[in-house]
Amino acid sequence: MTAPIEPAPPVATGDLAEFEEDLASPAVPAGRTPLVIKLLVAATFVVILNETTLVNAVPRLMEDFRISETTAQWSLTVFMLTMAAVIPITGWFLQRVSTRTAYATAMSTFVAGTLVAAVAPTFGVLLVGRVIQAGGTAVMMPLLMTTLMTVVATEDRGRVMGQVTLAMSCAPALGPAVSGILLHFGSWRLIFVVMLPIAVLVGLFGFRQLENVGETTKSPVSWLSVVLAAGGFSTFVYGLSKVGNGAWTEPALLIGGGVVLVAAFALYQLRLQRSDTPLMDLRTLKHRNFAVSLVLMSAGFMAFLGSMLLLPLYFQNLRGLTELQTGLLVMPGGLAMGLLGPQVGKVYDRIGARPLVIPGSVVMVALLFALSRIGAETPYALLVVLHVALMASLATVFTPVFTIGLGDLEPQLYSHGSSLLGTLQQVAGAIGTALLIVIMTNRSEHLAERGSSDGEAFMGGLQWAFAAGATIGLVVVAMSLLLPPKADAPAGAHGGH
Repeated sequence: MTAPIEPAPPVATGDLAEFEEDLASPAVPAGRTPLVIKLLVAATFVVILNETTLVNAVPRLMEDFRISETTAQWSLTVFMLTMAAVIPITGWFLQRVSTRTAYATAMSTFVAGTLVAAVAPTFGVLLVGRVIQAGGTAVMMPLLMTTLMTVVATEDRGRVMGQVTLAMSCAPALGPAVSGILLHFGSWRLIFVVMLPIAVLVGLFGFRQLENVGETTKSPVSWLSVVLAAGGFSTFVYGLSKVGNGAWTEPALLIGGGVVLVAAFALYQLRLQRSDTPLMDLRTLKHRNFAVSLVLMSAGFMAFLGSMLLLPLYFQNLRGLTELQTGLLVMPGGLAMGLLGPQVGKVYDRIGARPLVIPGSVVMVALLFALSRIGAETPYALLVVLHVALMASLATVFTPVFTIGLGDLEPQLYSHGSSLLGTLQQVAGAIGTALLIVIMTNRSEHLAERGSSDGEAFMGGLQWAFAAGATIGLVVVAMSLLLPPKADAPAGAHGGH
């Protein structure tokens, strides 16, 4: 007599059934965060934190390995290059493997890279470790976003996406602060030594508790697409990293070559879509809310990551602070972004994106313009307040836009949308960093040639760079006006039902 009941568990996925039961619990009428999301947020925070932890360690790397600053910067650049090359492939990968397999692949790869970096005898080996680390990170980011869209009900996604902000935006903001503290107590190796056991514990605990979400599909991989995506995005980001380091010929050729390869990749995906076998499904761009969110997030990350680099330069190069002091000064801003994310998400679930993103983007632009007016004697307290307010305004932008963009897609496009969003975040961050550094350097050199002191020239360049960040922020304001009202926000989102 029990035979008719047995087919119930495999209806969609065990995790989805469990989560719907959790939602029905009277103890949590507003919904609760599924365990799978909590585990993935913790793991994603750990792996993304490493993207920016070496920002303060460049001088130590120069001294230990006896290399130039340009060479030492590769410890940062190679991470971005790998992310840009691998993320486009993750949409296809996540559809072929289970949640547990993807998680195990990401965390074991990251742990292996961390171990290699910690014991690296040469700078070349350190770069290999960073490449392996970035490979694991590139899988974890889209895995978190795709799983969230699959198991969380539409009306509860804002709150849960706010917790994701802790990993996606707060982690890179806290990276320099964490490394500044660790560098105060030891060498740059301490960054990896401390991270290694944390990554191992998070990986093992997560794998034991994690359950598979969604169903896998078997589709052939287009190796030509892999080559075009990896070559195109990595070449483009590498070209951006070379901007401002001398002649323009090499970066121009690299950027141009990257653009050509990316265009070829996009055209080939359109062809593969006819047989439903694309590596990255560009039909996501036909969804208006997702396309608007993509442009908005790209502009936001250009201003966010570019500006995030400027304050540490100001504190250390102009004010003469140590890595520890710099880390402590920028830490409150990162914490503010992470703590506000869940609260912003709850508000989004009630009122939608526009009432949050429009004022948040306007405040972001105003604060970046305010930072463009700071001087060599600006009180530290004021700088911390401006930075905290900037990070808080970004939290009101990123959390709703993540949610409304991916929520506009059909479930079968979640992994591809997450992959495209992650790829453009890396590219936009590289563009923003290169652009603001070039503006700062060129302005500083111009002022120095006109007789300004080193400090005055640096300050002038920094002010122009912050003003450029504010100008980029105007794009965020413009795109925020195109977001739909509350009633239209969940259109196309079916994942939680």
